[in-house]
Order: sequence, then structure tokens, then C-alpha cells
Amino acid sequence: MKKIKVGIIDDSALVRQVVSEIVKTDPEMEVIFTASDPIFAYDKMQKQWPDVIVLDVEMPRMDGISFLQKLMEEKPTPTVICSSLTQKNSETTLKALSAGAVDIIAKPQIGLKDFLTDSALLLRDSIKSAANSNVSKLQKYTKKQDTASFPIVNKSKTYLETLTTTDKIVAIGTSTGGTIALEYILSKLDITCPGIVIVQHMPEKFTRAFAERLNKICKIEVKEASDGDRITQGRALIAPGNFHMTLKRSGAQYFVEIKDGPLVNRHRPSVNVLFRSIAKQAGKNAIGILMTGMGDDGADGMKEMHEAGITTYAQDEESSVVFGMPKEAIKRNAVDKVVSLEQIPSIIQKFGL
Repeated sequence: MKKIKVGIIDDSALVRQVVSEIVKTDPEMEVIFTASDPIFAYDKMQKQWPDVIVLDVEMPRMDGISFLQKLMEEKPTPTVICSSLTQKNSETTLKALSAGAVDIIAKPQIGLKDFLTDSALLLRDSIKSAANSNVSKLQKYTKKQDTASFPIVNKSKTYLETLTTTDKIVAIGTSTGGTIALEYILSKLDITCPGIVIVQHMPEKFTRAFAERLNKICKIEVKEASDGDRITQGRALIAPGNFHMTLKRSGAQYFVEIKDGPLVNRHRPSVNVLFRSIAKQAGKNAIGILMTGMGDDGADGMKEMHEAGITTYAQDEESSVVFGMPKEAIKRNAVDKVVSLEQIPSIIQKFGL
């Protein structure tokens, strides 16, 4: 069996050591090099090119984002970002996702060795997910957003409260490759679209920076969900990292609940948790969309939505970076329609009419 060749680039000798040990414990993977910065790494890559790169963001001589951009131009290679869990780094790391990285592993500023050891399964899963991804598809849907091209829209709370109340909800679940896919979708919607609730597998703090970035480039309001947030037209709520998000209804109005709880399908937030609440609380007033990602999170929840009479969609293999989650939902006969990423914005917009 061919092993996944992994290259590790981080200026911390401890990180290089611990990540190497984690990779080596998996018989499906091998470390072919470690390097303290991208320039050293690039020299080593000329001798043997990795299948997956684990990359730090802030390093001497060349930062991770500049290296990643160069890499994607010359030879697109699946890359997992390993970045410190800080607000500043979360914003920087999102730029790395836009540049073509497929996943994030957040490392704390203290207790690093214990954290990486405890997160060994997550790290190995991320590397395998990256190895199964098609990063060339990320390039197709990535574009440099010119915020000046969007009309200035008042997204204040007062403005949102004047919009017509809608009972319609769009529930989206995604993982690997989802940040680019969501940017593609949400940037094409206008404020008449139905309320949207999203679970994107992403670490704590990164979801807030991700939502803030999308809010700047989209016509609709995009925010990291807070407990009790109302779902309205022209608003997309993204589940915060490390918390589950569910739907609750009060009369004709919908709200989200943000709660702690055990990992579900090895994730928190979990798509299954959101989708199951949609099935119980919204019924035919909702649609469900399961997009690119590794594993099967969301497949069972989508089955429940389907059985509740909700129209369900799965992103097709051609436009998915990783055709894992949609494929599992299709296997369970939980999907009404298989659609391309390009079709999803119009599906959402028309559902609100």
C-alpha cells in the first residue's frame, strides 16, 4: 500500500518533533522531510515532493501564506495549516485558506506538546482528508474579491429587523474545502435570500474571523452565531467553533441555540446536530445542503430531514474538493438532488421567493 508522503514546515523544533511522531504512528503515512522554514523546505521538495504539507503561518525568511501562494501557482499541493489559536493568527490563517489550504489545526500558545498529542487523531484525519482532496478545484472557485464592486448595504440590526419575516431556512453543512465553497455561494446572494444556518468544521476563534471576513465581501450579513440569534432574510449564521448549533422555533420566528456537548461524529460543531434539529423544528419550511468534506458527518441528519419531507441537496463529486460527506448522504438515500457548486446560489435564492 502506497503511504501518504508528509512534509512538515514549522519554525518550532517541538512542533516538528511531535507532529513527526504522530504521523509515524500511522502505518498509512510517512514523514519525508521536516524544515524550519519554506526556503529550506522547497530545496528538500525538489528531491521528493510530498503528498501533503503541514505548514505553519508565521516563520522566518518566508511566511506560510507567501509560500502557499507560490506553491499553488507552481504545483498545487494539499496543505494543512497548523497555526496558533489567536485572533490575529485566525485572520491570517483564513488568508491561507483562501490561498488554497484545505484544513486548519489550531495549536495553543501553552501546553503545546500535550495538545498535539491529545489531538493526534484529528491531525491524522486532517492529513488523510487533505491527501484525498483535489486542490485544483479550490483554484477554480477562488477569486480575489473587490469589495468596492459590492453596493454599500446597511447591515445594522435595525435594518435587518425591518425585513419581512420569513419561515424559510437554508441549512448548510460542510468541511474540507468548505471555506472557499461558502465564500463562492454567499458572495452571490442578495438580501432577499432566506435565512441561512451553517456548520463549517473549523476550530474555535477561526469561525468568528471567517464570518467577519465574509461579512465584508457579501451583500448579506454573515456572523458567527450567538445563542438566541434570530434567523432572518439576508442573514447567514455560522456555528461557532467548539460549540453545537441547533434550531428552535417561537411562533413564526426561528432562533439558534448554541450549546456545549460531546463530540458528534468526532466534531463540535456537528452537521448532524444541526440537521436533526432542522428536521424536528422546521420541516418543509427548510432545505438542506450537504457539501464538500471528508467523513460522514451530516449524512444521518440529512436522512432525517429527507424523511421529514425537507428537500435535500448534495454537492456533486465534480465540484467537491473531497466527495466524502455528500457521498455518504447519497448512499443513505437521503438526497433528493445532486447539484454542482455553481447551482447552489440560485437554489438558495429561489427558495426564498
